[in-house]
Amino acid sequence: MIFVPLPFVVTLLLAILLVRMVRQSDGLAPERRPFLILIGLYALQSVLLGLRWGYDIIALMPGQAVLAALIAAFAWISFSNLARDNTLSWLRLAPHLLPAAVVLVLMIFWRGPVGVFITATFTAYGAALFWLARHGPDGLISSRLDGALLSYRSLLITAAALLASATADIVISFDFYRTGGAHAGAVVAIGNVISLLALGTAAAIASSSQSTESASSPPPQPQPPAPSPTEEDGAIARSLDELMQSRELYRDPELNLGRIARRMNLPVRRVSIAVNRVHEASVSQYVNDFRIRAACRMLETTDEPVTRLMFDCGFISKSNFNREFLRVTATSPTEYRRRHQTRPVSQKPAPEPEFLPAPQQPLFMSP
Repeated sequence: MIFVPLPFVVTLLLAILLVRMVRQSDGLAPERRPFLILIGLYALQSVLLGLRWGYDIIALMPGQAVLAALIAAFAWISFSNLARDNTLSWLRLAPHLLPAAVVLVLMIFWRGPVGVFITATFTAYGAALFWLARHGPDGLISSRLDGALLSYRSLLITAAALLASATADIVISFDFYRTGGAHAGAVVAIGNVISLLALGTAAAIASSSQSTESASSPPPQPQPPAPSPTEEDGAIARSLDELMQSRELYRDPELNLGRIARRMNLPVRRVSIAVNRVHEASVSQYVNDFRIRAACRMLETTDEPVTRLMFDCGFISKSNFNREFLRVTATSPTEYRRRHQTRPVSQKPAPEPEFLPAPQQPLFMSP
């Protein structure tokens, strides 16, 4: 019987996920390429993991080490793009390739400190991702507001996974010290299979929530929020309310915080802080409140299918729509319509008469 290691199954799932992302209409957009590369690295690492621990091919260990450093770097690159109004250039990405280059050099000339260096790399990038998450969902200004919360959760999952991988490396080192590595294989195989699958799913979710619009303006400098709203905050909030009501910006499915700030000619963080202080909510919750209120009006007065209402109000994902609808109304769209619909269900039009009455005058006069 042919033995198929579990990591190969994970590789197949990641490959399906990658193909699905590429087949999307904007799957190859420059803003999403880091996530595509990241999932590709996950899949390749899973293949090497299956070959190494499934068939005991020790020669693949250098490749695993280099890929591990690349994965940590591209995880940071991918999510940091979501926190920018502009896409990072490849020249600015080059420094993040240094950890993988250092690992490669160490694997050739001095393998002793490789484990320590990889652990430090994972710890550093994991901590950097948690630092990136300090502003909450509003910090991911290039993420569509429809999916900003999911992108934020994916960011936290990735950061935690990197730190967990660093902890696992420490546990493996301790196991080698105490038992000569008796449990190292199981720890590596199980830990990596779970983490790679979770990381791949998180990257796909974050990528699908990313807006395809990019801009050339530099990212704004973060500002610490004050405990209470100021007069300026109130003016910004009123201006944004008027913009939402008059222009109905919330109906744009690609709407993100960066696009809102450019319409108001204000820094991103200034808009975010004003909304947080005045409305005590994130920008994504603020915009989704408008979307849900619009959906409620349509549910009350029309017989349109719920899916069509969802798209008309600016949502793309049905799961996001249902979750936000439940948050705002404490019920489902179908139940809300049953309770609040004021427009009677459309009646079938009266049947036309079988014979039309003859015209009073002939249509054509004979010569």
